[in-house]
Amino acid sequence: MAARYLLCSFKTCPWVQRAAIVLRAKEVRYDITYIDRDNRPAWFLAASPHAKVPVLQIDGREALFESNAIAEYLDETVPPRLHPEDPLERARNRAWTDFVPGFASAVSNTMYSDSEEEFGRRAAKLPEPFGKLDEALGRRGNDGPYFNGPRFSLVDAAYAPFLQRYTFMDRLRPLGVIEKFPRLAAWRDALLAAAAVRASTVSNIEAVWQENLIIRGRWLAKFVSGSVRGAALVE
Repeated sequence: MAARYLLCSFKTCPWVQRAAIVLRAKEVRYDITYIDRDNRPAWFLAASPHAKVPVLQIDGREALFESNAIAEYLDETVPPRLHPEDPLERARNRAWTDFVPGFASAVSNTMYSDSEEEFGRRAAKLPEPFGKLDEALGRRGNDGPYFNGPRFSLVDAAYAPFLQRYTFMDRLRPLGVIEKFPRLAAWRDALLAAAAVRASTVSNIEAVWQENLIIRGRWLAKFVSGSVRGAALVE
């Protein structure tokens, strides 16, 4: 009998989206529950020692926290494998997955800036991690469209949410950064078009993300259309 999975989330969390992408890529059926970030239930706090999402409940008995641990567990227990079969390639994939937090911080810090000056200062730091990824994609020596070539992988699932949020930010306030890195731009386009990525969030994720900027009082919120304000349910 197939395991039953429950994914615990906030609607705008990219780390939860990473786990959802893996589940979608493996065509695994799962349920998702959105918890209140200001009133986190006791069962959730018991499962997540740092009180963060995602948490994946398995058969209502076991629970895993941390998106990387969840992705690795799913890849080891549910076919098809998304990691490469070759041990060296698998290690390289894991190494680039470990680069995700720094890349994510560069994107998130920019989009959550409190002023135009801060936004400009933080955006100026984006080319460094973007360039490193672009170089890595070049060294892979494949024709794409994904990190390892034609097959979607855990590396793809890890970066997709943050490349998506960069794209949301770029639509509000064009940065002109990713255009300087054609391999990264092509990878971004392929990831955002992938079925597993498109199905991994609420249907109005961009509007929810924009509404979250407003709720947080971030500088980018000034560029959100008036028609969006109040249109998305934020959790």
